[in-house]
Amino acid sequence: MNTMVSATGSVTSGTSAEPRGAKPKRVVSRRNVIVYGTLIVAAIYYILPLYVMIVTSLKGMPEIRLGNIFAPPVEITFEPWVKAWSQACTGLNCDGLSRGFWNSVIITVPSVVISIAVASLNGYTLANWRFKGADVFFTILIVGAFIPYQVMLYPMVIILREMGVYGTLQGLIIVHTVFGMPILTLLFRNYFAALPEELFKAARVDGAGFWNIYFRIMLPISLPIFVVAMILQITGIWNDFLFGVVFTKPDTYPMTVQLNNIVNSVQGVKEYNVNMAATLITGLVPLIVYFVSGKLFVRGIAAGAVKG
Repeated sequence: MNTMVSATGSVTSGTSAEPRGAKPKRVVSRRNVIVYGTLIVAAIYYILPLYVMIVTSLKGMPEIRLGNIFAPPVEITFEPWVKAWSQACTGLNCDGLSRGFWNSVIITVPSVVISIAVASLNGYTLANWRFKGADVFFTILIVGAFIPYQVMLYPMVIILREMGVYGTLQGLIIVHTVFGMPILTLLFRNYFAALPEELFKAARVDGAGFWNIYFRIMLPISLPIFVVAMILQITGIWNDFLFGVVFTKPDTYPMTVQLNNIVNSVQGVKEYNVNMAATLITGLVPLIVYFVSGKLFVRGIAAGAVKG
């Protein structure tokens, strides 16, 4: 009810002529059906293979031979996981994925740390410290980010052979560090360029130098882009197969190459439950890293795309 005072002083009451507020939207509309329908189909497309892998890895071979791949396991067993980790054979070696796992850890940790440290300094320098030839240097990095890896395989083999590290874990660390540098430098440069320029200028006025500004100002506010770089590098290096099979030998194979050898083994009975368990074990590390830091990844990738 609305109360109104007339020109003569009398009080009248009544209801408002028109309703106020936003017009309610229909829950079911053509747009919602298309959007949510597409999302549901895409989710099923990606979740269904994962579901099949999980249930198959928890079944015994007699149950798998029944042929119903979508049925949940009648009797859950973790024996395929144990065999995939420590007993599956690849040639003469029957130590499963365990050796490849530790090789991947040794390769991934220094490659991620070194490439991110150097790329962050490159991006910080290109964004805030203009030096002679900076544009040329940045152009070379951009071109390097889009060169197909296959083109560089033979030259890298020659370089590593001349350095005496071909076929070693150290050689593969160098390869991953070098090939990760261009795209990471681009991400860091765009992120630092998007930060308020006043922060840098104020620090310069206060007498701060190159390293003081980097460590005391830039690093504390750059956690999202560091998480992006970390996820990209961990995912790329851990899941890499091409470099692993080209630049290492059987004793230093990373986990993905070990997985390929287990799945494609032509000796003995094809154990699909062991193969599925081995595949899941191989993918656990990047999945855990992503789920733990997914929100920061989205924030960082959005901030790193603000300026080009």
